[in-house]
Amino acid sequence: MRICVVGPTYPYRGGIAHYTTLLVRHLREAGHWTQLYSFTRQYPSWLFPGKTDKDPSASPLRIDCEYVLDPVNPITWWQLYRRVRADKPDVLLLQWWVPYWTPSLTMISHWIKRHTDIPIVYICHNVVPHEGGGILDRRFAHTVLRRGDAFIVHSDQDRYRLLALLPQAKVIKSHHPTYAELATQSDALSADELRNTLGLPDDRPTLLFFGFVRPYKGLEYLIQALPHVLRERPVHLLVVGEFWSSPDFYARYAREFGVAEAITFVNRYVPNEELQPYFDLASVVVLPYISATQSGVAQLAFGFGKPVITTRVGGLHEAVQDGVNGLIAPPQDEQALAKAITRFFRQNLGAQLAANVRQSMEAQAFSWRRLVACVEEAARVSRDD
Repeated sequence: MRICVVGPTYPYRGGIAHYTTLLVRHLREAGHWTQLYSFTRQYPSWLFPGKTDKDPSASPLRIDCEYVLDPVNPITWWQLYRRVRADKPDVLLLQWWVPYWTPSLTMISHWIKRHTDIPIVYICHNVVPHEGGGILDRRFAHTVLRRGDAFIVHSDQDRYRLLALLPQAKVIKSHHPTYAELATQSDALSADELRNTLGLPDDRPTLLFFGFVRPYKGLEYLIQALPHVLRERPVHLLVVGEFWSSPDFYARYAREFGVAEAITFVNRYVPNEELQPYFDLASVVVLPYISATQSGVAQLAFGFGKPVITTRVGGLHEAVQDGVNGLIAPPQDEQALAKAITRFFRQNLGAQLAANVRQSMEAQAFSWRRLVACVEEAARVSRDD
């Protein structure tokens, strides 16, 4: 099958760039002719809340592609359309996650539908954004997605949201694959060396909160839960990720709740080769999200063999199964979150949950092969009348 894919890849950083790269790699390994078109830039600097959107990794995930699309330059939209039309693919894979992409994806899909018979399959990382969901967000999503012939989502919540926008949509759900391949790119730094570098205590287990620190991820509820946990069990919280809002807010929060000494903040994007020791340090990864559809960080944790404690929002409970490969607590409830954490240690669940994570990996429950099969299915149904 001939497939064109549009999405971010190296030198851009983050989960969706990794996702695009690994998807194209596995499509090619499955025998599909696959052309990846990526961005000459993603965001104007004044629109991007982080320090940079470039990947600093010495060992980045890379794949052959053509850099064509600038989302604020309509000339490049037309150029991309002409490249895809000339490729004559059996299917065009477009990705959707935030309203910023509305103008470029709307026009590209419009030209494809008007001037070719190439089916369009949208991979929806989020039908509406994590911190949105209002009428404008839904209108933008409808404007873009209504030209799709089939859709791939990673949670039931996004399936329901998509069908609310497009009741006749052909929707296929696939679990978000893991990022286990990143576990093979570690440098020589050990967990003990990282512990010494960060000055972490060696007489207590480490809770890891990982990923971009944004309001919807609920870090404040984990900080509020920490005093309840510490009354029963000495632990240390390691918060690792670039802050997209003021770090001082969370530092003040920690001081207010009397747990500043039990938290270490690492305000940086972690390159691929440095990921392993952070996860090796962790007894469990804690993701107290307020809202979500799915989580690339949970799949990153699974890829490193770590169980996850998270909240029942969106599709997180579809990937993190309570008592199987992690624990689930209600969102925005620091006492329930504290109970889940203390249960993890009181019942010595770490070894069994980690073993279940490894078994699910061996069974390829969250494999890229399954996602490739969903792409193949979506391509078939997109051609059905």
